[in-house]
Amino acid sequence: MKILLVHQNFPGQFLRLAPALVERGHEVCALTDERNERTSPILTHRYRKPEPRPDPTATRFGTTFTEMTDRAHRAARAALVLRNRHGYVPDVIFGHGGWGETLFLREVWPEARLLVYAEMYYSPRGLDVGFDPEFATQSPERAFNVIARQGHQALMMSQADAALSPTEFQADSFPACFRERISIIHDGIDTDRLRPDPSARVILPTGVALGAGDEVLSFVARNLEPYRGYHSFMRALPEVLRARPQAQVVIVGNDGVSYGPKPAGSRSWKEIFLDEVRDRLDLRRVHFTGHLPYGSFVQLMQATRVHCYLTVPFVLSWSMLEAMSAGALVVGSRTPPVEEMITDGVNGRLVDFLDTGEIAEALIDALARPQDHFAMREAGRAHVVENYDLRRICLPRLIDFVEGRV
Repeated sequence: MKILLVHQNFPGQFLRLAPALVERGHEVCALTDERNERTSPILTHRYRKPEPRPDPTATRFGTTFTEMTDRAHRAARAALVLRNRHGYVPDVIFGHGGWGETLFLREVWPEARLLVYAEMYYSPRGLDVGFDPEFATQSPERAFNVIARQGHQALMMSQADAALSPTEFQADSFPACFRERISIIHDGIDTDRLRPDPSARVILPTGVALGAGDEVLSFVARNLEPYRGYHSFMRALPEVLRARPQAQVVIVGNDGVSYGPKPAGSRSWKEIFLDEVRDRLDLRRVHFTGHLPYGSFVQLMQATRVHCYLTVPFVLSWSMLEAMSAGALVVGSRTPPVEEMITDGVNGRLVDFLDTGEIAEALIDALARPQDHFAMREAGRAHVVENYDLRRICLPRLIDFVEGRV
């Protein structure tokens, strides 16, 4: 089949799927934003970057819809060139629906089967919005804005022949009228690579070397921000370091914002919450790495004694399952996306996202008694291997989804 993968940051979630489809003999190409600097062996076409973000004073509640349909228009214009100039007609289009790119593609290729990656449906209540009272804005206007942001998602789902979500929690965020067409298939974890290694050793960008026998506490997020509980982790850290004088803390993540609002002023969330506790930290034992190359990340997950993963009710990060696969004990937030993966006391520990005292207590206990948590670590890896293994479980199911057998 001819398969077109559409993602503004390709390969994104299609990183492993794309080459697997090629290996099965399909003709695979991609469509992405011209600014995307990620490389791929897959033949990649590009659409022109959308215009600057629309002026909210002009578009009001339609700002997001305007932004998404602008991107959809750019993607569709590039698609028209592929069809009219090069005669390209895909059998299957599989696109990430979050940025609107798939919205007009059925009009370009009505004969194609349209699949969408349904990552998360916005909601004014019950999920991420308003979960953390420190950052909640309780106003009807806020709810109106969230509902307006659903526009392109509802249109995306109404057009799709089938959709995919990586977890039950994420699939269940969609309205019942769409839920029945969503298959739940995770992107997959490379459990062969992410496996326990008692000889693991990671060298941080600062030159500090840490090994599997060291007392290492890790925290990972794409960006260090409240959505991923960075503030709760930092507020728990002084007590952890006081109680565990040999502990080394590795914090991986950039200074920007992936989700939620930007902070007021010129300081980043990283700086704001570090400054809040700076005078109570031994900063010689706290290592901020920024972005960490994937090979070093794997070594860190193999070396860490405890991995802290906190998130509001939102998209689950790959890093949590990767940590479990590598044999780390995960202390995670008692929020729905994490509770889907971790049973407290069985294959990890769960703590209140907002309770820094409980977070500190669980981290201290896990650092102090590694031998008592060995069974939990084994159970955590077993859970990932049995349910989310890339090659043996997820990739075959993803291929079946694209080829029309799911």
